Amino acid sequence: MGNGLSLSGKHLLVALSVVLIWGVNFIAVYVGLKGLPPFLLCAARFGLAAIPWVLFLPRPKAPLKLIIAYGLFNFAMQFGLLFSGIQLGLSPGLSSLVLQVSVFFSMGLAFIAFRDKPSLLKIIGSLISFVGIGIVAVHVYGGSTFVGLVLTLFAALSWAVGNMLTKQINADSPLSLVVWGNLVAFPLMVVLSLWLEGPTLVANALMGISWPTVLAVCYIVYISTHVGYGAWGVLLKSYSTSAVVPFTLLVPVVGFVSSALYLGETLPWWKLLASVFIMGGLVFGLLEKRVKKIFGLGKN
Repeated sequence: MGNGLSLSGKHLLVALSVVLIWGVNFIAVYVGLKGLPPFLLCAARFGLAAIPWVLFLPRPKAPLKLIIAYGLFNFAMQFGLLFSGIQLGLSPGLSSLVLQVSVFFSMGLAFIAFRDKPSLLKIIGSLISFVGIGIVAVHVYGGSTFVGLVLTLFAALSWAVGNMLTKQINADSPLSLVVWGNLVAFPLMVVLSLWLEGPTLVANALMGISWPTVLAVCYIVYISTHVGYGAWGVLLKSYSTSAVVPFTLLVPVVGFVSSALYLGETLPWWKLLASVFIMGGLVFGLLEKRVKKIFGLGKN
C-alpha cells in the first residue's frame, strides 16, 4: 500500500505502463472508427470487456447505484463522447491531449468530495500544463472539429467523475469493478447505436468488419480496458488522486508520437509547444520535494 503522497518504484513503473497503453489506444480507436461507427464501437468494447468475465468476477461490494454511476460516467459517457469527437475530426494526437483536462477536473472534484487538497506546487504544475491545453484550443479550426473538441472536453469531465467514483467504491478487485462498469455501459450503447446510427448501418458495419478493425477492438478491450483500467484502479486505491492523476498528462506525448509514426499526423510547432507545457507541468508536480528544497520551501 502506498503512502498516498509519492509512488513506489514498482507503482511508478505501473503508472508509466498505463500511460504507454492509453497513449497508443488512440491509434486503435482511430483504426476502429474506420470500420465501425462510434456508438457501435463503444458497444463492442463494453460488451467484450464485460462478457463472459462477469460470470467469474463477483460484483464489487458497493451500493449498486455507485456501480451504475461508475459505468455511466467512466465508460458510457467518457468513451461515447470521445469516440464521437474523434469521428468528427479531432485527430488522435489532439484528442489524447485535450482529454487531459480531466486532471484539473479530478483535482477539483477530489477536493470537493474528499477534501483531497492538492499542494500549491501541484496546482502550479497543473496551471503550467493548462497553458498547453489553451494552445490547442486556439489552433483548432473547422465547425465539426470544434464540436469534436467540446465533446472531448465533456469526455474529460466524465473521466474525472469516474475517478472520484473509483475512489469512493474502493473495490477489493479493481478489475472486477472495470468489468461490471462495462456491463452497465453495454446495453446503453447498444440502444444508442441502434437509435442514432440505425440498424442498417450497424448490420453493414458488422458484416463488412475487417481484420484491422478486429485487432483494434481487441487492443481497446483487453489491453486498454482490462489491463489499463485494472492497473489504474490499483493506483487510485493506493494513492491520493493528486499523486496519480497527473501521470495522465504524459498520455498525449505518447499519443502524438504514435500518431506521427503510424498515421503520419503532422507535428507543427504549436503541438510540440503544447506538449512541452503539459509535460513540464507534470514534471514540476512530480518533483515537488526537490522544488521545495531548491526554493527553501521545505518547512511551513
